[in-house]
Amino acid sequence: MTTLAGLPAHALLVHGVVVLAPLTAVLTILCAVWPAARQRFVWLVLALAVINMVLTPLTTSAGQWLYNQESEHRPILQKHEELGETMVYYSIALLVVAVAIAVLHVLAHRTDKTRTVVTVLVAVAAVLVGGSSIVGVVDIGHTGAEAKWGAE
Repeated sequence: MTTLAGLPAHALLVHGVVVLAPLTAVLTILCAVWPAARQRFVWLVLALAVINMVLTPLTTSAGQWLYNQESEHRPILQKHEELGETMVYYSIALLVVAVAIAVLHVLAHRTDKTRTVVTVLVAVAAVLVGGSSIVGVVDIGHTGAEAKWGAE
């Protein structure tokens, strides 16, 4: 995917990732640490994580196409391209944690057995993955904005 309606696809798709990844991260953390939020939002979080997982490679692929349109690149654009390639790992991690939360949710409704250790481990993973995903999106987005609109 290279263009949408004549515009570079990356410029359009990136807005989805910039909104969706942090939103998914925050909701994932909430669902992991707050049982009432898990009851209400677990399936939404899983759906958002899947959508984010689909959208991220499309966005990075479109960004790679855009990057390859020029033969020489400023260092900030090279940094953005390198950081952008890491976004798929954040998306995978968010999806894995969202699946773990959904599994815990289903198991909680099937049995009375408590899984305190597993629940705590998933909550810790959610905080680490969610927090690092937000930082990653901000870093990637900042370098992209700087590459596009920063000083030459």
